[in-house]
Amino acid sequence: MTVLTILQARMTSSRLPGKVMRPILGEPMIGRQIERLRRSRRLGTLLVATSTDATDQVIADYCTGLGCAVFRGDLHDVLGRYHAAYQAHGPADHIVRLTADCPLADWSVIDACIERHLDSGADYSSNTVDRTYPKGLDVEVFRAGLLAEINAEAVSAYDREHVTPFFYHHPERFRIAQLTQTDGRPDVRWTVDTPEDFAFTNAVYEALYPANPAFTSADIRAVESALHED
Repeated sequence: MTVLTILQARMTSSRLPGKVMRPILGEPMIGRQIERLRRSRRLGTLLVATSTDATDQVIADYCTGLGCAVFRGDLHDVLGRYHAAYQAHGPADHIVRLTADCPLADWSVIDACIERHLDSGADYSSNTVDRTYPKGLDVEVFRAGLLAEINAEAVSAYDREHVTPFFYHHPERFRIAQLTQTDGRPDVRWTVDTPEDFAFTNAVYEALYPANPAFTSADIRAVESALHED
C-alpha cells in the first residue's frame, strides 16, 4: 500500500497574499507545516504542488531546498494540477490532500484519517465533511485510481478549484468514510486565512515551539484558552 501526499500551495491567496511564505520564528509558514507533517507515520511521499505562475517560484525553490518533491501546474485548475502531479509522481494506491495554510497540522489526526480510510475500504475519507475538528486540521484521503475519473467528469469551477467535492457530492457512487471526534470543535479556526489567524498561529509557536517543537493539539488548546483569558 503506497501513499502519495500532495500539499497544495500558492502565493496568490486572495485574503492574505503570500501567507505560505510568511515567517514564523524565522522560518516560512509552509516550512513549519512540512516539519510537522514529517512526523507522520503514514503520509508516504510528500509532494508540494504549486503553480507555474511566476509568483510561485519562491515556493518551488524553498520546498526543493527542504528536500521535498515539487510539481508545478495550473494556478486555477487545482484538480487538473493534482491529476498532472499524480501522473508525474505516481503511481500510488491512495492520495492524501493537504493545503499549505495549516501550519498547526496534527500528524496524529492525519494518520488516524488514513487508517480510517484503509480500514473502511472507502473511496474517499476526510474529517471535513461532517466536521468535528478545528479548521486547520483538515485531511482528505482518496483512492488514487479514481483521480483520472473525477478529473474527466468534474466540470464546475468549484469542483476544479477544491479538488474533492465531486466525491462527497455523489455519495450514491462513492464509498465515503469520516473521521470524527466526540469533543466537537467545528467552529474553531486553526487555519490561516486572515492577519488575525496568522497572529494566533504565531502566538502559538512563540509559546510552545522553543521548549517543544513537537507540540500537540492539546498544547495548542491550552494556549488558545490562555490567549482568550487575556
